[in-house]
Amino acid sequence: MSYDPSPHVPSHVPPHLTYPWQVASPEPPRPRKPPRRVPLGHHSDLRILRGAYRRQRRTATFTALGYFTLFLVLSAFAPGLMTSRVTDGVPAGLLLALLQLPVTWLAIALYEHTARRRVDPLADRIRKQAELDARRGAPR
Repeated sequence: MSYDPSPHVPSHVPPHLTYPWQVASPEPPRPRKPPRRVPLGHHSDLRILRGAYRRQRRTATFTALGYFTLFLVLSAFAPGLMTSRVTDGVPAGLLLALLQLPVTWLAIALYEHTARRRVDPLADRIRKQAELDARRGAPR
C-alpha cells in the first residue's frame, strides 16, 4: 500500500500554496524598482568607519597592553635587569612600573588623536548623509 501525501488537496489549488484554504493571488507581486541611491546601511562609508574605528582601538590597546606585557615579561625572565639600580636606591623595575601611568596616558592621547583625525570626520560625513537621505525620503 503506497502513501499519497496529497489525496485531500483539491485539484484547483495551485501547487505553490502551502494550505488548500489559502486564496491564490491573481498575479504574483511585481518586484519593486531598486532605489536610485544605495541605502545608507549598505554604504561603503560604514565599512570605512568600522575599519578606522578598529584601527583606533587596536593602536590604543596595543600601546597600553604592549608595554604592560613587556613589563611582565621582563619581570619574569630578566630579574637581574629589573633589580639593577638606575640611580642611587631606584631599581629599574620600579622605574618601569612608574612609567606605566605615562604610557597609559599616551595610549589615551593616541586614541583621542586618531578619533579627532580619522574617525570623527567619517562619522560626521555619514551623519550628514543620513540626514539628507532622511529628508529626501520624507513624505511631502
